[in-house]
Amino acid sequence: MADTEDEPGRRVGFVRRIGLFQATALNMSQMCGIGPFVTIPLMVAAFGGPQAVIGFVAGAVLALADGLIWAELGAAMPGAGGSYVYLRQAFQYRTGKLMPFLFVWTAMLFIPLGMSTGVIGFVQYLGYLWPDMGQTQGDLVGLAVVALIIAVLWRRVENIAKITVVLWCVMITSVVLVIVAAFTHFSPERAFTYPAHAFELTINHFWIGFAAGLTIGIYDYLGYNTAAYLGAEIKNPGRTLPRAIVFSILGIMGIYLLLQIGTLGIIDWKQMLDPDSTASSSVASAVLEKAWGKTAANTVTVLILVTAVASVFAGLLGGSRVPYDAARDKVFFRPFGKLHPRHRFPVLGLVTMGALTAVGFLIGRHTNLATLIQLLTAVMVIVQALAQVAAVTVLRRRQPTLRRPYRMWLYPLPSIVALVGWLVIYGYADKNSPGRHPIEWSLAWVAAGCVAFVLWARYEKVWPFGPREINEEYLRGADPDTDPDSDPDPKEPVAL
Repeated sequence: MADTEDEPGRRVGFVRRIGLFQATALNMSQMCGIGPFVTIPLMVAAFGGPQAVIGFVAGAVLALADGLIWAELGAAMPGAGGSYVYLRQAFQYRTGKLMPFLFVWTAMLFIPLGMSTGVIGFVQYLGYLWPDMGQTQGDLVGLAVVALIIAVLWRRVENIAKITVVLWCVMITSVVLVIVAAFTHFSPERAFTYPAHAFELTINHFWIGFAAGLTIGIYDYLGYNTAAYLGAEIKNPGRTLPRAIVFSILGIMGIYLLLQIGTLGIIDWKQMLDPDSTASSSVASAVLEKAWGKTAANTVTVLILVTAVASVFAGLLGGSRVPYDAARDKVFFRPFGKLHPRHRFPVLGLVTMGALTAVGFLIGRHTNLATLIQLLTAVMVIVQALAQVAAVTVLRRRQPTLRRPYRMWLYPLPSIVALVGWLVIYGYADKNSPGRHPIEWSLAWVAAGCVAFVLWARYEKVWPFGPREINEEYLRGADPDTDPDSDPDPKEPVAL
């Protein structure tokens, strides 16, 4: 159990209260959210036709490969902060606290700015119900949504887990209603009539679109790791985390395929490319309106708005835990290591990420958030995604006796698939952003993080200005006398 010292001589910390269903619901709420309702037209534009379904399949393959990495690392090291813990353990032998510092350096930006896209999507769909909404009114609504989410998260995690299940049910309901509406008026000819050269495997006709679709697809699947950020609050994490990750990816894959195919069977894909069409801005509402009429469309749009809130809610819940362990290890500002004295959540992490979500929302409303999101996504690939691919191998060599309740299937194949997928996304960033150079900017951001780390390390007198600290805390395994939720048989790998 993660702990901290709030009072002299009294160590308190997170409580393991989140079970399998709640963890899976948390992941799925973060994964789905407003994403597919906004990105279906983008996916169609990337592929240039209804073959866009390939993008969601490709995204699922990458998510599952990367998810198995998260499953092994999360089951073995169920601490608060997710990637921070894994990178700290894997790279401490050569570079001290550099990699976990860089992760927190970037996560404090890319997590809340990613959540801000959910708030932007909320306001975008609200425009269907409120067509006369002005710019200022939309800004105020978005800021109010962020404030409301922070207020709801200001409570004990067991109460939040119950709210998560309710929001998950609303999310499932909204998606199912859109799917059912689409298939009640489904046209196979519309859904499966492809343009010429749709499957011609050339760079210009297919592979550029595939790279774009993979980027959009993995954006829609991101969130399968949310429960891992709450590792210190998960019941029986060695079994719960791998199952929650795999179940949520497979569940969302099924939902996305039905949603994409159903939508293409009722809305002409060419309409999704028209910026003045409802199908390009509020495609799910367009599906409901065409199938069941305006009243039904309005009703389900309300559910979609709740789904958008659920996604931001889940993201801020998990993201607020990221700087907690880093602060305890003196790799981030120490106030981030304090928990609320009664409700046991990281106060400063929640408030800071909530504030940055609000800032990102305003940036996206008034400028071009897409460029900034591409930059931060590119940084995430370097500092988190690729680093974790390496972390699995490093830990298997450096800590062979590490207690691993779950071991990656077909190792190292998932790591190789994840590596190739992330490199494709990273390489595509520049091609999709002519003149903006997100790769160069991402490298500059990492370089700035390295400079910040040097200054921080000098202040804290740690490597390279002090001795390298090796902390193999997870090699000790769980103590059943102090951790009643430890796995009953740590030597037996989990079967999903």
